[in-house]
Amino acid sequence: MVRNTSKKNSSKRNDEKALRDKTFRQLQKVRPRNDNQKKYLESIENNTVTIGLGPAGSGKTYLAVYEALLHHWAKEKKRMIITRPAIEAGEKLGFLPGDMLDKLDPYMRPIYDALFDLIGIQQAKEKIERGYIEVAPLAYMRGRTFNNCFIILDEAQNATIEQLKMVLTRVGEGCKIVIDGDPGQSDLPGYKKESGLYLLKSILSNIPAVGIVEFDRQDIVRSQIVIDIVKAFEEYEDNESN
Repeated sequence: MVRNTSKKNSSKRNDEKALRDKTFRQLQKVRPRNDNQKKYLESIENNTVTIGLGPAGSGKTYLAVYEALLHHWAKEKKRMIITRPAIEAGEKLGFLPGDMLDKLDPYMRPIYDALFDLIGIQQAKEKIERGYIEVAPLAYMRGRTFNNCFIILDEAQNATIEQLKMVLTRVGEGCKIVIDGDPGQSDLPGYKKESGLYLLKSILSNIPAVGIVEFDRQDIVRSQIVIDIVKAFEEYEDNESN
């Protein structure tokens, strides 16, 4: 008796495709809301390294997470690696109980918010538990090599140039990395001297497959009050420097 295994295999592939299509539809569709957001998404698609610089509320983190999910859902990238410097915003938080994820949770909350909004709480938690999404502090990146991953380094204004070099040299075959931050909101002491984000643009500007997108106050999509506040601080800092 001859068994027709080709029909079974074809049926299995169709079932798997239907499951992927159903899962993909669960990812919320995001469209750019201004020209720089469009440039940012295009840069992520077309480059190995994308650096997004600009004020809070311009969508840098949210769009990076969205692009990472798109690549993971389409099976182009096996894993997502999301990291942030564990730097307090001018406050000492002291000892935090729990395991590494519990300790890191306050720092990574904006990332979790984006994940939960885009794919839902349950699916995000399942992806993290199964290792498809890894959330880790920046210090844990040293000594590792990442292949076929989508890496996001968020709040990069709180990283030194040595830390940024360390992360960038972890990138292996088939990877994309997005580095985003607001150079005007570093929590490092003496940030204008220590923040690596100030130097990264000039160091990497002539390297192929590196895209740099700079947002400004007009790109803020969070709210009008944030636009007004950022403008007021810019004017204050300009007056202080004169």
